Amino acid sequence: MSGESSEITPNKTIDTVGLYCPVPLFRTREALESMQVGEILEIFADDPAAESDIQSFTKRTGHKLLTIEKDGDVLRFLIKKMK
Repeated sequence: MSGESSEITPNKTIDTVGLYCPVPLFRTREALESMQVGEILEIFADDPAAESDIQSFTKRTGHKLLTIEKDGDVLRFLIKKMK
């Protein structure tokens, strides 16, 4: 999963490192609302709940979770806006 993500250039990046539930999810939702269909959102988070929260959010809303990468305590997500 992570090999191809380095070739993806996100259209927008948000950094939620140091912020905890539910802030990373709120910021993700806000960012996606301001984006066009097909664009890629990159999110950085260190909240332990972020991984399950963002996975659930993308399933529920129909957006595509392209990748989850972990570097130490920091998670990097790439989400493609689908609608």
